[in-house]
Amino acid sequence: MNSKRPVNLDLSKFHFPLPAITSILHRISGIIIFVGIAFLLYGLQLSLSGESGFNAVSNLLDSFLAKLIVWGILSALLYHLVAGIKHLIMDMGYGEELHSGRLAAKATVVISVILIVLAGVWVW
Repeated sequence: MNSKRPVNLDLSKFHFPLPAITSILHRISGIIIFVGIAFLLYGLQLSLSGESGFNAVSNLLDSFLAKLIVWGILSALLYHLVAGIKHLIMDMGYGEELHSGRLAAKATVVISVILIVLAGVWVW
């Protein structure tokens, strides 16, 4: 074993470039959507079970926590959509250079933030 090798376990020293962060967030948003769909489908099933189930879901969706969860799932969906479109454009051969990749990552963040804020206004 080579004991002269430097060991750096301080994770605060690592700085990822913006394209890497947007790619990681794209994967995380996919996981959030996958888990969130289960809750949304349960709410749909309950609301379709009858008038009492519909009223229960309607009352639940009036709470702050439910609105926050719905906004979170919707935010993940919007970010995932914007980042997915960026990936599709890159698959066509555009934006693969370093400079254009950084520009596309910045555009992804800006467009996503605008859409997420608009979704927050719509949910609240």
